[in-house]
Amino acid sequence: MPKWLSNQIMRAFHKRDRRQIRLLNDCWFFYYNRRDDSGPNHDLQ
Repeated sequence: MPKWLSNQIMRAFHKRDRRQIRLLNDCWFFYYNRRDDSGPNHDLQ
C-alpha cells in the first residue's frame, strides 16, 4: 500500500469519517486489483 494512501486511511479512521473511509477503501481495492492484473503471472491464471 502506498504511504500516502495509508496516511489518508489512518486520518479518516481518526476523524471517524465513514464516507472518506469507504472512498479510500474503494481506491485501495481498485489499485490492488489493477496492479494484480498487470503482473507477469496474469496470463497463467
